[in-house]
Amino acid sequence: MLKIITSTILLLASLIATAQDEDKIIIDLASLQKPNWSEQERANVTLVTDFVQNLMNNHNFDYILENYNDSSYVQHNRNLPDKVTGLVGFLKEFVQDYPEYTYDVKSIYADGDYVIFHSHATLEKADRGNDENGMNITDTWRIKDGKIVEHWDSIQALDSFMRFYSLVSGGTIRNENGVF
Repeated sequence: MLKIITSTILLLASLIATAQDEDKIIIDLASLQKPNWSEQERANVTLVTDFVQNLMNNHNFDYILENYNDSSYVQHNRNLPDKVTGLVGFLKEFVQDYPEYTYDVKSIYADGDYVIFHSHATLEKADRGNDENGMNITDTWRIKDGKIVEHWDSIQALDSFMRFYSLVSGGTIRNENGVF
């Protein structure tokens, strides 16, 4: 129960802090949650929502390193460095090139220790809401003992620029974990 309360407080604090910036995408957990989730699944989803909101939309990397920097985080996207520190390092550079990058969560699924987000990521504010631009992303996280310990994703480029970017950036393998 303490995990749920703590995760909820962290998420609410994060949402309040970012609500002042109208350019930010905010994950609407209230509208995306499912009534059949167990208490533990709800806690897992709240944890991942806070992680994703601060990482992908707020670009609050110090917050992520302070609250989620656990050495057990295994990255299965072979184009990304392993561990939370590797992910943050990659995204810091990425948002320097694409400061308007956002991750708009369309659906959330929970199954025990697994949380799945289906999202629309865009590089430019003008592309938000346009499903012909950006990327269609399905992310899966595994939670253990209240910590995010593993991540997989599947990314589909939606426009020609993103297909080209995926081709160009997809050639570098940055970890040895395997896709599955």
